[in-house]
Amino acid sequence: MFVHQNIKLLRKRRKRTQDEVAAFLGLKRSTYSGYENQVAEPGIEELIKFADYFRISMDTLVRVDLTALSESQLSELENGFDVYVRGSRLRILATTVDLANRDNIELVGEKAKAGYKRGYADPEYIRELPVFQLPFLSSERKYRTFQISGDSMKPIPDGAYVTGEFIENWEHLKDGDPCIILTREEGLVFKLIQKDFRNRRFVLHSLNREYQSFPVEVDDITEIWKFIHYISSEMPDQIPPEQELYHAIANLQRDVQELKLAQESNPGEI
Repeated sequence: MFVHQNIKLLRKRRKRTQDEVAAFLGLKRSTYSGYENQVAEPGIEELIKFADYFRISMDTLVRVDLTALSESQLSELENGFDVYVRGSRLRILATTVDLANRDNIELVGEKAKAGYKRGYADPEYIRELPVFQLPFLSSERKYRTFQISGDSMKPIPDGAYVTGEFIENWEHLKDGDPCIILTREEGLVFKLIQKDFRNRRFVLHSLNREYQSFPVEVDDITEIWKFIHYISSEMPDQIPPEQELYHAIANLQRDVQELKLAQESNPGEI
């Protein structure tokens, strides 16, 4: 069990003393200190109190070594994204950290993309990826960079490096968000997403209107990374005039709205 070290870690992250936590939970200070120092084992009633106080599940409190998690993973737990509490299939992301326990940004280059489809959940595979840091990104969130190929997301050029933020709860995404999506069938794709949870799927759109939109089942998706920025050593082949770009976005929004209306009128049809 990891409860002893976990309650100590969580207490310190809240900047509380043993006296303060013990008083809040209705425990003697010596009793609480004994739990942290592994002198005594808390019973079920005490575990419930700890879980409620720290706002995580008893399963996580007992089974997961929180000291081994990165800052972003701890922040997700503290903000309510607890796999046991949510009762979902979501997992703790395989990741790497630097010597200061800060999440690295792993780089999935063009040659690594095929392997990522198989090894995304394998800590050994993730540890082999190149890593770097970007100081202007939040330390409380998890980021990864992927090299894209093709022209379906013009004006973002072929070969650009796109950085995304890991999204655990897909309900927080908005229609039109650009995302890197990992699917079991297609592998990595970079598209604008449209949620269609009633039919348990997303519809994926390209910025380049020469490419058709297509649906992907929720059960086929293993990861979603929301677009943050991209890095490229090349300028786009063609930069659309301002009005032309606005026109393209307006047409895309119109198409999405028409698709929504068609689905509402014919729920069983695509």
